[in-house]
Amino acid sequence: MTAGRVVLWRHGRTAHNANARLQGQSDIPLDDVGTWQAETAAAALASRYRPTRIIASDLVRAHATAKALAERTGLPLETDVRVRERSFGDWEGMTSAEIAERWPEQHAAWVAGREPERVGAETRAEVQTRMVEAVTEQAADLGKDDTLVVVSHGAAINLGLVGLLGLPPEWRGLSGMSNAHWAELQPARPGAGLAWRLEALNVGPVHASSDWNAGPDRPEPTMDEEVRDPA
Repeated sequence: MTAGRVVLWRHGRTAHNANARLQGQSDIPLDDVGTWQAETAAAALASRYRPTRIIASDLVRAHATAKALAERTGLPLETDVRVRERSFGDWEGMTSAEIAERWPEQHAAWVAGREPERVGAETRAEVQTRMVEAVTEQAADLGKDDTLVVVSHGAAINLGLVGLLGLPPEWRGLSGMSNAHWAELQPARPGAGLAWRLEALNVGPVHASSDWNAGPDRPEPTMDEEVRDPA
């Protein structure tokens, strides 16, 4: 029986995130802001939860985010390909406007919550199945005070959460996860009819800067700097 806590942590920002391009399984690295987000969030996670295991997607943006926590905690970093992002096939690397222009019918179906056909994308059910299997298996031997951190991706985490809460993949009642933010799951009480309950959603160290998506705040210029560079 599962006893410990599971934290599902989304990777830090990438250039595709910053430019609103669909990433899917394209292997895009963290940008400078994403690296800062990963390190800042890792400090908060390490302090709040004292993780005991770290599992990451094999995609470089998730692996680099997980590495920030592994280095801070001294824990080994394990990889599980089942927690990869959803594949979006031909759409990867494109903006929503570009997709709508080339695949208007499929884009309209996607926006309405239906499956886009003939573009090579994974279905929501396929992603949910592998995410639930991975988290359930990895969490099976957690002790009472253990915390498993799973470093994954926005769509994959959302579908995994929905499945772990016993809901179908078509259910769209959760908000999206911000970069380097996390969700917390704890075992449900006996007799609840579910394995997990959701304790927190889309949590992150938002007070680390005035705009999390823009990176750390710049220090205010000194009077001498303003005189030298009034622009």
